[in-house]
Amino acid sequence: MYESDITKFLRQYLEEHPEEVESQRQGRAVWWDKTPEERAQTPSMRHAPRAGGNEHTFAPAGGYEWSFEVDDNANTKSNP
Repeated sequence: MYESDITKFLRQYLEEHPEEVESQRQGRAVWWDKTPEERAQTPSMRHAPRAGGNEHTFAPAGGYEWSFEVDDNANTKSNP
């Protein structure tokens, strides 16, 4: 079976430096091996940006200008 030079080098390196295997395990545990309780909670969306009037500020330079106009069927009354 074919093995690349890099694979051969890594195998030889890990045989000569077994402490690196433990270092890899510790690094993986820091970033990946976590229980759901250890993981950060999903942040609330309370401060997430909202649309607030900037929807039609894009002024196209050419092409499909008609597609960026205000919708003819849009409700013209502002919602409270």
